[in-house]
Amino acid sequence: QVQLVESGGGSVQPGGSLRLSCTASKTIRNAYAMGWYRQAPGKERELVASFTRTGTSRYADSVKGRFTIYGDVAKNTVYLQMNSLKPEDTAIYYCNLQTLVPYNVDYWGQGTQVTVSS
Repeated sequence: QVQLVESGGGSVQPGGSLRLSCTASKTIRNAYAMGWYRQAPGKERELVASFTRTGTSRYADSVKGRFTIYGDVAKNTVYLQMNSLKPEDTAIYYCNLQTLVPYNVDYWGQGTQVTVSS
């Protein structure tokens, strides 16, 4: 069974930086897109950033200009560089990998906590 393994979460002061990493335990050859979602207490899970095998990326408006997603979908690795962190970025961050062919399947990591507090 394939697992997405995340690392890089932690606690940081406002204005600080963190980098999240995610890789698959076994290569998923038909991966189409990878990304990061987050869920804060009492809120629904939301997209933070994602990018496709063809290079198309998208960001939540709240993180544009502060976060950068990069990696290699074919190699099932994704990173999220988070700069200028704010308290409202505090959440559990989940790695996601999506396939389209032959089936639309979503894989999820176990989540990593990011806390931004002074």
